[in-house]
Amino acid sequence: MQNGMHTETERCLRAVQSKDARFDGWFFTAVTTTRIYCRPSCPVVPPKPQNMTFFPSAAACQQAGFRACKRCRPDTSPGSPEWNHRADLVARAMRLIGDGIVDREGVPGLATRLGYSTRQIERQLLAELGAGPLSLARAQRAQTARLLIETTPLPMAEIAFAAGFSSIRTFNDTVREVFALSPTELRARLPRKGAAGVTHTPGVLNLRLPFRAPLHPDNLFGHLAATAVPGVEEWRDGAYRRTLRLPYGHGIVGLTPTPDHIACRLSLSDLRDLPVAISRCRRLLDLDADPVAVDDQLRGDPVLAPLVGKAPGRRVPRTVDEAEFAVRAVLGQQVSTAAARTHAARLVVAHGDPVDDPEGGLTHLFPTPAALAALDPESLAMPRTRRATFTTLVAELAEGRLHLGMESDWAEARARLLELPGFGPWTVDVITMRALGDPDAFLPTDLGIRYAAKELGLPATPAALTARAAAWRPWRAYAVQYLWATASHPINFLPA
Repeated sequence: MQNGMHTETERCLRAVQSKDARFDGWFFTAVTTTRIYCRPSCPVVPPKPQNMTFFPSAAACQQAGFRACKRCRPDTSPGSPEWNHRADLVARAMRLIGDGIVDREGVPGLATRLGYSTRQIERQLLAELGAGPLSLARAQRAQTARLLIETTPLPMAEIAFAAGFSSIRTFNDTVREVFALSPTELRARLPRKGAAGVTHTPGVLNLRLPFRAPLHPDNLFGHLAATAVPGVEEWRDGAYRRTLRLPYGHGIVGLTPTPDHIACRLSLSDLRDLPVAISRCRRLLDLDADPVAVDDQLRGDPVLAPLVGKAPGRRVPRTVDEAEFAVRAVLGQQVSTAAARTHAARLVVAHGDPVDDPEGGLTHLFPTPAALAALDPESLAMPRTRRATFTTLVAELAEGRLHLGMESDWAEARARLLELPGFGPWTVDVITMRALGDPDAFLPTDLGIRYAAKELGLPATPAALTARAAAWRPWRAYAVQYLWATASHPINFLPA
């Protein structure tokens, strides 16, 4: 699919008339007679074509004076896949806005992180999305407010400030404008037990994270569970659970795969972190991906076609903290999964911040780069060369000379990582794939990929395999998941 799908009127009309959920989040349908906007899969009878206009974002609909449909709830659509497979300014800005940067640091903070002027960012976002950063952040605040209204018994004043509004009046006005209901009316529409019949547990939010079908959970959750660092992550009662280091505090999340959504059980020390926590959990599970586009491309290769047909919708397991993943990638160099977990667990106990988990066995937040930079290198039970790689990485991160974030330019970050001692192509590419989110990152030197290539009759050498994989672009990271899945390694299976 191409950028700017909302401009392809005939294509949008076909998607709306067929109620095709695959296009939810790609564009929004605004009805000029009712002044309501919907997702393409809205269950109501489609309006007449002459009464429809299409927008690239919910924020653009709201800015044009349209209200969210009460039936299809377009504000809860999966995010646009555009921001997953692009690394240009607009995509990087959208990832940062989703992570709450505008609410915490304002538009100047967004501009500083991206290295552009506020005027350049405003101009590009308006040109592509029909809304500037403030409008996009406002739309996100409205969605967060609705989540809190519908999933918690919190007083409206607490919800207003937790969602990022500067005043209760602004909160009331925005909710009424976007949803055509007051906050109190939104809550009154719910069943007695709350959204989806969930009984509230004090301090715990139960949310539904939507995704585009299909989603094959085995390798996604299997990978996270098999590589889980004790104390920071665990698999318990059918859920992947982990601690989260967040801008205002910390959180604990439990994520459970179901056929049509991911059940998210979230506790936060500060509710202002809700939109950030949701954004990072969606990113962790690659929930905004477009599996149809990915799988259609990979099916074009006769070797991959049977693998895709057997288990379509594989996602790339990612991370909630880019710096944490980079550290763990170094700990995993040339050792088994079990050994890497052991190394990480020792660091967690010695240098992580303790947390309380009444519902399970999580004990710590993963250590910050600053905490790891202060440790005694001689205490690391690893070869001297890998010890030097580790200490160099954490020092670069702690002192700000190396920054890894969702806003990173993938090519620049890759080049910067390759300059560090001990960082070869495998380490850099796995960080680029799983931490930075590049959907085209490829691991031709990975042992699991080489075994799979041999079994499937693909070229054996990294250079030849890379040449063959050119046909899989721009989705080579997803091809990696299908190749890994040919092995019987625990990363490919949901735990019992």
